[in-house]
Amino acid sequence: MKEKVLKTIKKYELIKSGDKIVLAVSGGPDSIFMLDILNKIRNDSNINLEFDIIVCHVNHMIREEANQEEEFVKNFCKKINIQCYTKRIDVQNFAHNKKIGTEEAGRIIRYNFLKEIMVITNSNKIAIAHNRNDKVETIIMNLLRGSGISGLRGIEAKREKIYIRPIIEIDREEIEEYCEKNNLNPCIDKSNFENIYTRNKIRNIVIPYIKENFNPNIIQTMTRLSEVVVEEDEFLNNLVTKEYKNILIKNSDNEVIIDLKQFNQKELVIKKRLIIYIVTKLFGSNNGLEKIHIDDIIKLCENNIGNKFLTPNKNLKVLVKDKKIFFIVQKT
Repeated sequence: MKEKVLKTIKKYELIKSGDKIVLAVSGGPDSIFMLDILNKIRNDSNINLEFDIIVCHVNHMIREEANQEEEFVKNFCKKINIQCYTKRIDVQNFAHNKKIGTEEAGRIIRYNFLKEIMVITNSNKIAIAHNRNDKVETIIMNLLRGSGISGLRGIEAKREKIYIRPIIEIDREEIEEYCEKNNLNPCIDKSNFENIYTRNKIRNIVIPYIKENFNPNIIQTMTRLSEVVVEEDEFLNNLVTKEYKNILIKNSDNEVIIDLKQFNQKELVIKKRLIIYIVTKLFGSNNGLEKIHIDDIIKLCENNIGNKFLTPNKNLKVLVKDKKIFFIVQKT
């Protein structure tokens, strides 16, 4: 298993000598496996890869077992002499105050804490314990939501040069078997077996049904699909980057201006990707932009009537004026 994880690390250039990595550790099988394996890799004198690891654990204060899980992570780290940072926060209260779902609230809190510890410890990367099953579950979720080609990429091994997923090519079954063989005794989150959330339904109902009735190797099949999609999506992304530079008139933190005539001459698929590219450039994400908004922006540009604009959401204004398209960040 050590060699298998090391192969993923080398393939995607996830870890280099001198790195200092913050590990997100819940205490469950995936994160404990990641912690144990990375610790073995860095301590193996035959592997020329020297890096430091620090553990981060968030106690969401939702389940009765939360305090026990926190203590388990602390003790596990103490046993292998790894620095451990923990945080207790009432996620349900946070979600209520922010008027968001509990899952989203937990995610925001975890990532904020990870970034906080990364700064405090002068680390340069954050490791998340997503495995290959998680990746396939995400692809199926994206399919059900009607996502475009990018949604079929699933969870990637590296994101923003900061977030890494060293065990993304390991199956959940392999992880559980490793934990059992090595007596790691990870904590088991019973809520994973409750079919309340969409991901749990896909994990516990949809994938087992597909395995039994259609394709026993669905995890491997979907992984291969993802690899093909990544290659083609990267090609299109590179093409869009070039097209953007060709039609760009002006860009700043709050505004991007492109040439209207040149935009209208592009293929439809390129137009759609250009809009997403520009919005992501301004907001760091697609900012909730949906297919209907993209189609409306394209129609606005094709009509070529001056001083007409759209506000797809409260943060963005798209204006056609003087043979130019203005993408403007609106202050709220």
